[in-house]
Amino acid sequence: MIFNRLFGGGGGEAPAAKIAVVRNITIGRMVRLDALAWRRLTGSNFALDRDTLEITAQGVITLDDGSHVHRFYTDDELMLQAVSQSADGSDADDFTLFKPWSSTYPADRNDAAAFRERMREPAWTEAGLPPFQRFWYEGDDRPQPPVELWEAVYYDRDGAPVRQIRQACMLYAREVPPEGQELLLAIAMQPEGGDLTHEIMIGLPLLPAEFSA
Repeated sequence: MIFNRLFGGGGGEAPAAKIAVVRNITIGRMVRLDALAWRRLTGSNFALDRDTLEITAQGVITLDDGSHVHRFYTDDELMLQAVSQSADGSDADDFTLFKPWSSTYPADRNDAAAFRERMREPAWTEAGLPPFQRFWYEGDDRPQPPVELWEAVYYDRDGAPVRQIRQACMLYAREVPPEGQELLLAIAMQPEGGDLTHEIMIGLPLLPAEFSA
């Protein structure tokens, strides 16, 4: 699964270089989705009212093991994510699609610390959602630290990154019939020079046949 490699060992800043085109996906292009990817699931909280994504921003993360995370965003912050070993994304083979569930500002330092502490636990409960079990550190019920990384975000294919965003995150999952999986990504996110926010995203794995550009 995608996140085993994505967050296997923390992250570093992505280089300011021309961004990759992954399976013909990049800023300014449309992605077509197979809506059966979520409509076939029973009891899932992931749903979209459309089957196309207009990509208006792109994020890049370079991990310590040399692999690369490519994130493609819409204006309403849907996120299609791919992982590759090569910087150009030509060998990308793991894909996920996420949509925002909630975004809040911590009330104070204690609130921020409590959110990070929640990310250490083997299960996540969120208002309006069923319980999720930690996907990373599978089989280990001990508290584990969230993954720390930097993401460089671009709005121009040939330009320098506009934002550098520091993130601490943890991934959770639950099984949904028939033979499906729903994901929850908890993120403590802070752009350079910006405010800290707590983000919850709901997602699902995508097969390469379930989208095109």
